[in-house]
Amino acid sequence: MKKISLYISFMLVAGLLSCEDKLEQAPLSDASSANFYRNAADFQQAVNGIYAQLRRYPDRTFDLSETRSDNVYGSSSTGVREWDPVNDFATTLENNTLVAEAWNNNFNGIMRANTVLDRINAAAVPEEPLRNRLEGEARFLRAFYYFDLVRWFGGVPLYQTVVSPAEALNIPRSSVEEVYALIMADLNKAITLLPGTYSAADRGRATNWAAKALMARVHLTRSGPTYGIKGPGLNVNEYSQALTLLNDIINNGPFSWVSNYASIFSYTNENNPDIVFDIQFRKGGLGLGTTLPGYMGPPAYFNAIPGIPSGQSGVEMREISTDLLTAYKPGDVRKAFTIQSGFRDVNGNIETRSFYRKFLDERDPGLDRTDWPINFPVIRYTDVLLMKAEAILKSGSGGSQQDVDVIVNRVRARAGLQPITGVTLNMLLEERRLEFAGEGHRWHDLVRFGRVIEVMNTWLPKEDELNRMAESINPNFVIYPIPFTQLTVREGLYEQNPGY
Repeated sequence: MKKISLYISFMLVAGLLSCEDKLEQAPLSDASSANFYRNAADFQQAVNGIYAQLRRYPDRTFDLSETRSDNVYGSSSTGVREWDPVNDFATTLENNTLVAEAWNNNFNGIMRANTVLDRINAAAVPEEPLRNRLEGEARFLRAFYYFDLVRWFGGVPLYQTVVSPAEALNIPRSSVEEVYALIMADLNKAITLLPGTYSAADRGRATNWAAKALMARVHLTRSGPTYGIKGPGLNVNEYSQALTLLNDIINNGPFSWVSNYASIFSYTNENNPDIVFDIQFRKGGLGLGTTLPGYMGPPAYFNAIPGIPSGQSGVEMREISTDLLTAYKPGDVRKAFTIQSGFRDVNGNIETRSFYRKFLDERDPGLDRTDWPINFPVIRYTDVLLMKAEAILKSGSGGSQQDVDVIVNRVRARAGLQPITGVTLNMLLEERRLEFAGEGHRWHDLVRFGRVIEVMNTWLPKEDELNRMAESINPNFVIYPIPFTQLTVREGLYEQNPGY
């Protein structure tokens, strides 16, 4: 039984959810907040509320990473869906609701984490192991939200305590380096405070292994190219630091290889040994489930399946790119599991386009389109292994070519493919694409590997059958613009990212 999903239900009942389309740095009510944080149970519920802000994360990775990348051709039939400008590389994205959601949602999570960190103390939570764990979770999640922000926007305002709206008006954007400093300080502290495992009742909370894996990803991202912009890559060569963390997870962590690819994502096999950190969902109404499986699929598909509740899907198909479809080799079991390649609608018409089905199980649809009961993997053990291969290839040390080949061939064998030798960075990037399709890694991988401009400028003219996307992109498109609503809060407080 997945207790972690109660984070969301608690927030609905307790009324601590702040508005999703508005950044509220100050507590909702100073008096009510002061009265609320009185004992350990209050702080546990408050930490649950920080997790609750992860609810939109799976959709966001689909909108801003998969749809932005060469995995998805997301031009809608009318060209006016909110994801169209993301897909098309429009320069007007400062007004886009999906971009604004990424900013607001993450900062609301940061505000919740700051509220806990500001108030937690020995008087309210006398049991030191619990107090340490709660602080560790808050620090892990604050780092998580800031890492999401720095990858999307570059430098952002740093809030290390709860501030009032008036105080927030005087806090400018910090540099990328300063944001990373807070992320890494929080993760280092979380590693010392968090336990390695939890009982079944608390399964799904961040562990010290999750903090180490996220820190390794931070090191790899920081080590990526700068592209001449103020984005997530700093070219700092921290591959040895990443390797140390990844080897620790591999050698000492509680994770292990799952031999069947489909079982990693099975509704009946959640929290399996491949999961290092995921976002927990369950069906039952009240927003406990995830929207992602239906969000990825078109209404016509779901309407043709008996037993699927009406309105179970998103508004329109975002089709899988031809380039991704043809990237899978014959016999690769991941393709059929990950992608629904066409279907027949309720009227018997044949749809030839494809969409992601990786998180979809038609046998267990939940009550409505917001209620799919499948967890979303953020960091997998397979990812830890492939990040190790990346660090070895990037650094040229800490391991051998044979080590890299062994890792990649283990992934390929599970997919039903023959082994290869002499794996290069480009080959590794392609293997990551096929392994993690639909999981929101693709855009970040392209950026981190230094290939995003080359790959996308080759892909755009080939795939854009409706002739809506930009003819080419430049490094400014590595990150998104600061939302217009933030630019107008106080004139001159934030400077817009170049190119928008």
